[in-house]
Amino acid sequence: MNAPLRVAVVGAGPAGIYASDILTKNDPDVTVDIFDRLPTPYGLIRYGVAPDHPRIKAIIVALHRVMENPRITFTGNVHIGVDIRVEDLREYYDAIIFSTGAERDRPLEIPGIDLQRSYGGADFVAFYDSHPDRPQTWDLTDATSVAVLGVGNVALDVARVLARTGDEMLYTDIPDHVHEILKNSVVTDVHMFARRGPAQAQFTPVELRELDHSPNVQVVVHPEGMEFDEGSAQALSQSKSLRMVVDVLSGWAVRDVDPNPAIRRIHIHFLENPVEVLGTPETGVTGLRTERQELTGNTGIKGTGEFTDWPVQAVYRCVGYKSEPIQDLPFDQGRHVLPNEAGRVLDTEGNHIPGIYATGWVKRGPVGLIGHTKSDASETVANLLADADGLVRAPQRDRAAARAFLLEKGLHITDFDGWDRLEDHERALGVAHAVDRERVKLHNREEMTKVASALQ
Repeated sequence: MNAPLRVAVVGAGPAGIYASDILTKNDPDVTVDIFDRLPTPYGLIRYGVAPDHPRIKAIIVALHRVMENPRITFTGNVHIGVDIRVEDLREYYDAIIFSTGAERDRPLEIPGIDLQRSYGGADFVAFYDSHPDRPQTWDLTDATSVAVLGVGNVALDVARVLARTGDEMLYTDIPDHVHEILKNSVVTDVHMFARRGPAQAQFTPVELRELDHSPNVQVVVHPEGMEFDEGSAQALSQSKSLRMVVDVLSGWAVRDVDPNPAIRRIHIHFLENPVEVLGTPETGVTGLRTERQELTGNTGIKGTGEFTDWPVQAVYRCVGYKSEPIQDLPFDQGRHVLPNEAGRVLDTEGNHIPGIYATGWVKRGPVGLIGHTKSDASETVANLLADADGLVRAPQRDRAAARAFLLEKGLHITDFDGWDRLEDHERALGVAHAVDRERVKLHNREEMTKVASALQ
């Protein structure tokens, strides 16, 4: 009879934590060690969800309960493929599940996209979420009118944060430097552009309505884009959520624009396909050119040859995220995922690499909401357990031995008790703030590690 399974999960976001939970519920003897390159768990819940989204961040409470399972451990500050190799992990674990997510911007190949003040939306999200490995500065004083390309939930977050005043965000967990930058923003108009029509919008009703919650922001839906075809009607008949989205948009499309100069505006333009970012290397972005689209009857679109130049001074592309390759593992450069079949990672010849699995966005691409991650993890875990009898058992099967190996590498690792210390510290910063807040997020990796390691 084989010894109980030892599994490593690489990536401590919802995908990795759900997979760990499902594993321990389906195998009473398995032990799971979760690794993350950051000193903290929770991945995009902490670093990809806008700070004014406490409802979504409440998921952390459920994830915390999972991480309290004594058969699950967390080890932070370990970048697999950089600090240690995948083969190093295989010395200590019978199987490895990669759940490294997707946090980089997908490219948008149109002329001018690389001009100064043309940004990836994921980079802006990482800024306002204070990701410790990303830039901690952002210039919001050089553009009064900006374009956001895309109409998914990330685009909604980016547009909303750009339009809201800094003081409106002060109740959130943003640190002082982020508040100061948002407070000094000169942005007055945010233009969102969608290639398709309103019945093909990708955002959800709750997130859409949140655009209009600020007394300082008005949402303006430009009516010339509110077009529908037979395919749109069919899509609306099949989705209550989509009907709610269109109802909200339709209401906004017929109201008057507030002329108050103190009001900031978010403009939503449907059926406008961005084809070029205008400007020069000397001037940076000076505008955006779009081509008017028309519906083809089956939810498809085609260009009309009618172009419009919009006088914006910055562009934020929110056209999707992509995963990053992991050293020593194959990678699908077209889909930006680990090549896999139902979670079993495949080599370049299409054969399953024994003991290597994937779940979450690095498995299926950045689609679906957090809830979809559970069913995705269930599939991967089911296949891992089906393969269990044939897995080659790791030579070193002791949790302490794996930890000793990391320490010998000189890594300043953190653990889940350290996360609790860091969370307590951030909450204390919030209480001590001039404006009473639930917490204030730390953004310096060294300081985070110090607090988590109790080396103060």
